[in-house]
Amino acid sequence: MLWVKAFHIISAIAWMAGLLYLPRLFVYHCSAELKSVQSETFKVMERRLYNAIMIPAMFGTWFLGIILVTSLGVWHELWMMLKICLLIGLTIVQFVLGEHRKRFECDQNTRTAKYYRVVNEIPTVLMIGIILLAVLRPV
Repeated sequence: MLWVKAFHIISAIAWMAGLLYLPRLFVYHCSAELKSVQSETFKVMERRLYNAIMIPAMFGTWFLGIILVTSLGVWHELWMMLKICLLIGLTIVQFVLGEHRKRFECDQNTRTAKYYRVVNEIPTVLMIGIILLAVLRPV
């Protein structure tokens, strides 16, 4: 079970890295002129980050987490139910970011850099809650 836990943590770190980096790329992408070399480079970076890192890391985190929760038998505990709610929130953030990425890909972004700076904070807040619940198991 330690191997499962180790790979779960690795997946979660990779997922969080993507969730924190993609909105930051969007902040910089907002200042790039449409169809410019810079804009096209951001599109490639965003697509690769999302598809090659974030999607597999999200699925890995969920899959390995489900194995851990099942083996530990903690589904019914309140702290775990709250943690799962926060994880659902992270997953929603992931798919919202994916929709933003598609808009950038089609040169149809209508959001400002300030919007993406605010969005960039959401995964951090959810991550803090998830870690506190996992470590402290307060309820």
